[in-house]
Amino acid sequence: MHRECSTRSSGSAAMRTSFCERVGVELPIIQAPMGGAVGPALAAAVSNAGGLGMLVPWRADLDNVRQQIRQTRALTSKPFGVNLNLEFPQEQRLEICVEERVPVISFFWRDPSAVVQRAKAAGAIVLHTVGSAEAAKRAVDAGVDIVVAQGWEAGGHVRGTVASLPLVPTVVDAVSPTPVIAAGGIADGRGLAAVLALGAAGAWIGTRFLASEEAAIHPRYRELLFKATENDTVFAEELFDIRWPKAPHRVLRNKTVDAWEAAGKPVSGKRPGEGEVVATSKTGGPIVRYQSVTAGPDAEGDIDALSLWAGQGVGLVSRVQPAAEIVREIAEEARLVLRRLAS
Repeated sequence: MHRECSTRSSGSAAMRTSFCERVGVELPIIQAPMGGAVGPALAAAVSNAGGLGMLVPWRADLDNVRQQIRQTRALTSKPFGVNLNLEFPQEQRLEICVEERVPVISFFWRDPSAVVQRAKAAGAIVLHTVGSAEAAKRAVDAGVDIVVAQGWEAGGHVRGTVASLPLVPTVVDAVSPTPVIAAGGIADGRGLAAVLALGAAGAWIGTRFLASEEAAIHPRYRELLFKATENDTVFAEELFDIRWPKAPHRVLRNKTVDAWEAAGKPVSGKRPGEGEVVATSKTGGPIVRYQSVTAGPDAEGDIDALSLWAGQGVGLVSRVQPAAEIVREIAEEARLVLRRLAS
């Protein structure tokens, strides 16, 4: 009995990390900000389950940014965050986040030093995603509170070229005691337990939440995720780059990828079928081949040809679940793994 109590407390204690204490959440699970797939329903569901939900309004008009924040706040009293992609102008969206007192603001892609202090002055906790230890140190020097170390296994747009296993402990060593969140290839409790063992204070999880009931993606996209294995994703420096050029990313292999590779991976402007409209969306209009876009529920046309963002953890994603159930399942599996290791 004493041994059982000891292992139980070991698993529970490991789940209450510096990230949890700093942000005020129960579990070290962050729903990755997946542009086009996340709205208030998903973000709030993750936060209500004890993790941290993240909105992604960095292409939204200003009224919609405010509306998403207020809708999320109406759905949860727990902390949530907003992610802003610094590849594009975000000053006005940041001001709305400040005005609405968003508790967590996350930055991605470019140097955040020009915007960190504005967010912190309003009381927000600031995260920034990096792909190297050097970038992590620069982010901390700029005032970032929590660093997200993104391994190249991650789905969607990827900042670096180092895998999570070597990247996370290197970043942890570089910026300690600043909390580090691990991103890339984490889709279950075993992955969460593994990155906690590497010194991370939490896991940034994307592809698994694409399978949530609340994720705003096309049914065919979800079906292809469930069929995919760990070998079915492709990392490309430039492929689905219309609307976001020169931004490396990871997607499911599909007919567009195969045709591009068969043609010798030609550069933008010389790719097979470039400019061809392959689908349409009521909210976004025509979608051309090689466009950086998330296949939403209202998309119509050749969904299989679109940019189907997915990380290498996709082989662990097999069924639709409520987001809250995903959070609880990942947390409980991680606790069981940590208890087993402790015993």
